[in-house]
Amino acid sequence: MKTKITELLKIKYPIIQGGMAWVATARLAAAVSNAGGLGIIGAGNAPAEWVLAEVRKVKNLTDKPFGVNVMLLSPHVDEVMEVIIEEKVPVITTGAGNPGKYIKKLKENNVKIIPVVASVALAKRLEKTGVDAVIAEGHESGGHIGELTTMALVPQVVDNVSIPVVAAGGIADGRGLVAALALGAQAVQIGTRFLCAEETEIHPAVKEAVIKAGDRDTVITGASTGHPVRVIKNKLARRFLELEQKGAPPEELEKLGAGSLRRCMQEGDIEEGSLMAGQIAGLIKEIKPVKEIIEEIMHEAREIMKRIVREFDE
Repeated sequence: MKTKITELLKIKYPIIQGGMAWVATARLAAAVSNAGGLGIIGAGNAPAEWVLAEVRKVKNLTDKPFGVNVMLLSPHVDEVMEVIIEEKVPVITTGAGNPGKYIKKLKENNVKIIPVVASVALAKRLEKTGVDAVIAEGHESGGHIGELTTMALVPQVVDNVSIPVVAAGGIADGRGLVAALALGAQAVQIGTRFLCAEETEIHPAVKEAVIKAGDRDTVITGASTGHPVRVIKNKLARRFLELEQKGAPPEELEKLGAGSLRRCMQEGDIEEGSLMAGQIAGLIKEIKPVKEIIEEIMHEAREIMKRIVREFDE
């Protein structure tokens, strides 16, 4: 399946793996790249030394293109960007800010830049800075979210920029891929589905919690701070929401959330940790190898497109 994104990134399938902090390590990224998608290392707030080690691990595990997700609010962002340039990382995705100050140097070193956007205005502004594509991420996604749904956001971004658009949020199978392509996207970014990949190095309790989740089991915390986050309901989320309802100051909420993502994903505390996952978690019923997940998505997408063409021709 060829699209502008597969050609831009030199990948087989229009599937980009979400750069989830404390989840998207070298092993997962390499597995996605080897299966035909674009694997992403999630840098999060990690120091440059950790990112360097993960990048070198990926290079030992695959000869296919891969990328790094850079959180622009990280205290280590300057050093992480240097690692990306020195190690000749082919692609970066970015979140939590504007990558403008780094674009010239990244471009000079042939790094493809794909920021995550939650609005048309931000997509248009970033296009002017010279980014190669944008990821339009809808409200359904796990982790930090915007206000618009994927169905509403993607076609509006597509209509307002000339660079390729990647759809994200609420996509976990071939149906989601076909829908995104119909909306004008050139690829999809998938995060939550890969939480339950065999190669994902998170605590087994997290994978089990995602499999058990239903369609209404996620909630949004942090709306009062201006940084809303979608998570699966647990004790931490309920306490967070209670404090928000009482008008707790942002500092108190930030203290409550500090270290909670790592506590969940790596230590397996699914009650007192931040169990970030999207609304699509209710579709995920089993743990599978990355290759099998991607092949199923692509097979389903092809069959759906064939069926649609056949039915329209009848």
